[in-house]
Amino acid sequence: MAGAEIYKHAVDIYGETGVDVEAAINTLKRISISIHCWQGDDVRGFISKGRTLSGGISVTGSYPGAAGNGDELRMDIERALRCIPGKHKVNLHAIYAETDGSRDIDELEPAHFKNWVSWASENGLGLDFNPTCFSHPLSEDGFTLSHHDKNIRAFWIMHCIASRKIGEYLGKTLKQRCIVNIWIPDGYKDIPADRLSPRIRLKEALDRVFDEKIDPAFVLDTLESKLFGIGSESYVVGSHEFYMGYALKNGKSLCLDTGHFHPTETVSGKISAISLFFNEMLLHVSRPVRWDSDHVVILDDELMEISNEIVRNDLLERVHLGLDYFDASINRIAAWVIGSRNLLKGLLHALTMPHGMLKKFEQERDYTGRLALLEEIKTYPFAFIWDHYCEVMGVPVRGAWLKEIREYENKVLLKRG
Repeated sequence: MAGAEIYKHAVDIYGETGVDVEAAINTLKRISISIHCWQGDDVRGFISKGRTLSGGISVTGSYPGAAGNGDELRMDIERALRCIPGKHKVNLHAIYAETDGSRDIDELEPAHFKNWVSWASENGLGLDFNPTCFSHPLSEDGFTLSHHDKNIRAFWIMHCIASRKIGEYLGKTLKQRCIVNIWIPDGYKDIPADRLSPRIRLKEALDRVFDEKIDPAFVLDTLESKLFGIGSESYVVGSHEFYMGYALKNGKSLCLDTGHFHPTETVSGKISAISLFFNEMLLHVSRPVRWDSDHVVILDDELMEISNEIVRNDLLERVHLGLDYFDASINRIAAWVIGSRNLLKGLLHALTMPHGMLKKFEQERDYTGRLALLEEIKTYPFAFIWDHYCEVMGVPVRGAWLKEIREYENKVLLKRG
């Protein structure tokens, strides 16, 4: 059977459950995910060469070809994007500023990202932004915005203010709203004697950061929590409860990172609850293996359930999706492609689920019908719909992308110093 005939057969099978496959594909075409730049260089950035990662972050592996400067990183991202269907955004950390080395991160300005803006404009991409509150001499003791030293605290406040101004510039210039997401590593390795004081300091610091008026038409402020990290196993200042309370009270949005909760806790189960109280939210999609290990995203049960929760609750316009992982044990460009395509596969699968019929069974308490349909749909010919989508979007079908990445590796990556 020819490809077109196989696709038509798949469309007919899904149609029997009330699913409009063409409508699902057209919806997916409009979805933009934020692809994290830091996968391409192991979170090194450009501000300080030879810097050591800190803040509970670890990148393992020594695969050749990591990007060493902005031009290389942008070229690598372009190569990845050719294998990822759709039009997307790129997520930057402040350390990816291109300066002459004379500025510290509290003094960054929009001009230090002019190369990124020019490149994004040429490629029709939006840019998101993150303050880099780690891997810096003033974060080495594990505290930033909640630091007991007011001078160190002031440094990080200025860095976050500068980051929001840069985000405003990115959003205004590229005409795509920039998500500015704040995450800090602050916490204690062992059981603290005082959990409250650091949170008081964090609240006051955030108040000062957000006192700086930024046009919400160009910036969406989000706050990202964490349960624990390396060096903060016993206590994290910016917990989920802290940020949820702060964001609700101050009109900010939450970022949920799929690796930042207890290993038995799922982000998919939180989405519908949070949607009742927040107009928008950000999801950082990662893959924790026993801890927040930031493995490359695979098409696992949790990714599928996250996608289902977003689609069946009509949250595609309110939930912003980004990737956040870093693996130096494999080809870094392949890591981007695998994770991005898997997230898009999960969304397309959710868009082709017979949610209407499933909800009807549930409302009628026909749990037999619900379970039967959920199981039957697992063997529906979804792969042919995904292949068709890749074909119409002009990107490699199935595993053909890997051949292209390997050619790029031989021609470009392996020749880097």
